[in-house]
Amino acid sequence: MTETDTIVKPFIAKELLESLQPKIDEEKQVIVHCCFPASPFLGNLIRIWHTTYLFDNHSEHQSKLIYADNITIFPHWTHVPFMQDFWFTLVFSGLPKECKSFNLKEVIPEEGGFFVESIVRNSLDVYRVKIS
Repeated sequence: MTETDTIVKPFIAKELLESLQPKIDEEKQVIVHCCFPASPFLGNLIRIWHTTYLFDNHSEHQSKLIYADNITIFPHWTHVPFMQDFWFTLVFSGLPKECKSFNLKEVIPEEGGFFVESIVRNSLDVYRVKIS
């Protein structure tokens, strides 16, 4: 590497960083790693609906599902391996700063939607939950 190849770290004005902070806070996402426990039954199928939200337990706020990894979105189905825990990841829009706990709820027009109650908020907004 020569002197002309040197990459200089750019200087960003403190005022600019401070003005961007509210946008960064606003765009925070919540990551929920979900475990569908091993089942002794063959042929288990699961899926997630776009109408899955995080509901703040102390306000009317709902965080929308942005992305789902390792699970299909309605109307398609994902096969669950026999006798193995099955993991998938859901990414949601950010929760309010004041939120202390929330519920994960799949709002669907049939029985059997995913529901995990009273997930305690942490500073990383990354969670591991068991779907039962």
